[in-house]
Amino acid sequence: MKITVQSIRFDADKKLLDFIQKKANKLDQFYDRIISGEVYLRLENTEDVANKITEIKLTLPGSQLFAKEQCKSFEEGTDLAVECLKKQIEKHKQKKAIAADVAKKAVLEASEEEYD
Repeated sequence: MKITVQSIRFDADKKLLDFIQKKANKLDQFYDRIISGEVYLRLENTEDVANKITEIKLTLPGSQLFAKEQCKSFEEGTDLAVECLKKQIEKHKQKKAIAADVAKKAVLEASEEEYD
């Protein structure tokens, strides 16, 4: 899967970029039809320690999934966002499976009516 990482208001180091790529590649294990992913890393101008925002957007055939986390570190935010996306992928797959079953039943019923 192709991942684009954009760091806003700072320059991300190679170690962080490799970490994000490694985590994002694990999503391919759950759904192999992911087209691409975009990761946005931002520093929030607040006094709060958890001022690092990680946003991940995945493009799938026919839809997009999105997760946003605000944490103390970008690594922690990436972990949480990837976990959130795993759950979204599972829901997406279930919806696709249900839709496929409904379509299959409709085709079978239509073909049975033709033979009656």
